[in-house]
Amino acid sequence: MDAADLRVFESVARLGGMSRAASELNTVQSNVTARIRLLEGQLGAALFERHSRGVALTPAGRRLMPYALQVITLLRDAKRAVADDGDPKGDLVIGSLETTISMHLAPLLTGFVEKWPGVDLSIKGGTTCESIDAVLDRRVEGAFVCGPVNHPELEEESIFREELVVLTSPSVTRLDWSAGLGGLRIVVLRAGCSYRQRLEDLLARRGVVGLRLLEFGTLEALFGCVAAGLGITLLPRRMVEMVWRDRRVAIHALPPEEAMVETVFIRRRDAFVSSAQASFLDFVRHGMAQVRAAE
Repeated sequence: MDAADLRVFESVARLGGMSRAASELNTVQSNVTARIRLLEGQLGAALFERHSRGVALTPAGRRLMPYALQVITLLRDAKRAVADDGDPKGDLVIGSLETTISMHLAPLLTGFVEKWPGVDLSIKGGTTCESIDAVLDRRVEGAFVCGPVNHPELEEESIFREELVVLTSPSVTRLDWSAGLGGLRIVVLRAGCSYRQRLEDLLARRGVVGLRLLEFGTLEALFGCVAAGLGITLLPRRMVEMVWRDRRVAIHALPPEEAMVETVFIRRRDAFVSSAQASFLDFVRHGMAQVRAAE
């Protein structure tokens, strides 16, 4: 068993098929199949179950996967560390909440690209749960998520602090918690959204349970439904003021202990921190310090 075998194994497992892995690895399917059979023979266990749509990991394959990823990542990080001379350059893939992209990162990206043109920066939007999984699976180098995270394999640093507010249509001048909000629905993003969970927890503490959900994939669709009077949602006040300043919604403040939320940057404790990542975080910190000084 060597690193090349594990790379083939990881590709087959991720893509769910020998032919798809062969295409990614620029080889023929017979070569991939032979490498997998050799690896299974060396380990004395079947790693994949074959089915009509491709392959799936066996229990033994699932146990091997984290070690394969660790070896692949370690070798990749070793190569990157040797090539990293302190000048920020190369690929940098960061995950982020979509609200964080809109409110904080987007205004900074032009300046960062101008300062460090050698960095190929990619920001991947997602929910907190999706971004945490992406960091743990090493699909992104780090991510901005709703904190705290408190995961033993992750480092986290507080970057932004936001005030959350409840949004309704203008016709709702007062939230009547005792009346169960008069049949309003919860307008939320897909499962895994941290704001969705906070809204459900907030309502539960007030005895409001069992409200029906309207689930959307974009913030624009979510906001439009709230403005139309279909339900309530929870979002950062800054986002409403920046993005939808001219749209008619009612903003309802919350007690400070429920309103304030931190956005943290997370990364694996055992991961290599490239000059590109370090420079990007420094740029974000500096940009936020300027914003706070101007407020």
